[in-house]
Amino acid sequence: MSRYADPSDAGKGAPGAADERSELRRIPVADRPNKVEPSDFAGRPVPGASFAEFFDSLPHILQAEALRAVARGVSDAVRRERTCLWMLGGHVVKTGLTPILISLMERKAISHIAVNGSTVIHDYETARFGGTSEDVEAGLSDGTFGMALETGRDMNLAIRAGRDDGLGLGEALARDLAERTDARHPELSLLLAGRRLGVPITVHAAIGAEILHQHPEADGAAIGETSYRDFLSLSKAMAGLDGGGAVLNVGSAVLLPEVFLKALTVRRNLSGGRPREFMTADFDMIRHYRPRVNVVERPTRTGGGQGYQVTGHHEIMIPLLGWAIAEELEGRR
Repeated sequence: MSRYADPSDAGKGAPGAADERSELRRIPVADRPNKVEPSDFAGRPVPGASFAEFFDSLPHILQAEALRAVARGVSDAVRRERTCLWMLGGHVVKTGLTPILISLMERKAISHIAVNGSTVIHDYETARFGGTSEDVEAGLSDGTFGMALETGRDMNLAIRAGRDDGLGLGEALARDLAERTDARHPELSLLLAGRRLGVPITVHAAIGAEILHQHPEADGAAIGETSYRDFLSLSKAMAGLDGGGAVLNVGSAVLLPEVFLKALTVRRNLSGGRPREFMTADFDMIRHYRPRVNVVERPTRTGGGQGYQVTGHHEIMIPLLGWAIAEELEGRR
């Protein structure tokens, strides 16, 4: 018998030292609950397998389970005809994810989009000029960063015209793109897709934070008025979250989580504490304080529902999520 299994060795310690180990209470492994079992493990790679088979092969542990839960939550919101609100930072557009987002809009898995100013700048430039995302450091050295003539001039003029016609900022930019004949890639525009599909895109500007504000055509009053109309539109859309809606924050560390919390407060103030019982999720490359507390935790703790925080690069995680939602909606899972 191994000396480590010899009962006569129990309680032996260093010479002269008090040893209480013989009094320790231990339990059989069979009586201990386990968080991880072999059935939770990942499946082996199978070349040529379908996406559904790949997704099922992910381990049923931690963030892989959270990703599944978010896909189910969005799909359930669609089936219940509840609001599916997506809040997007600019990095989501500049990493090439608009085809996936437009597909989800067409499936009603996105019914309202709230964005910051950089998101619509990247969207507008991609659709109209066929490229976006300049070299910031190169332009900063000689003061030309953000100074592209057509971007600054035409987007600001569109916002001013929208103000005069009673439009929100997102609607004003979508109208401008729709009326142009020089758009090189209209099929890649969230703004145009939202206009076509009736999905509101609200733009929540931070004065001085966006390159548009550097240009002489910028009108602070027009930016503020159109963006405030969009804030009110977002608050109204919150009503549709009640009883099974979904909120996803993708890539906004500060601005949109703050806007969301205020818009939700206004709606609950006007609607007897509702909406309640909806799912929230945050997707970003690192975990930030405001998305965690303002999107994932506070709304669900005060109104029910479940919040998730999934960490990873957008260009990997959002395609995975988009495909998973599509599979859920097709009933293949």
